[in-house]
Amino acid sequence: MLLRLQRLVLRAATAKGGDRRQLLALVDDVETARRDLLRECAEVEGEMRQASVRKTAIGAYLRNAQAGRGKRNN
Repeated sequence: MLLRLQRLVLRAATAKGGDRRQLLALVDDVETARRDLLRECAEVEGEMRQASVRKTAIGAYLRNAQAGRGKRNN
């Protein structure tokens, strides 16, 4: 993704203002990269949400396990 964005920056720097086709293609490529980044961002957000749920579940399991041990020792 980073290489793709670097290529887009280079193309934008060399694009001439009068070359409408080249500019339209560049805008299309930028929009495609933007959509891909948004999709990847949503995937990462989902993974983070899932990790948070797992962390909460593990914490609850550990608290329950510790409480169970404490009751047996008393």
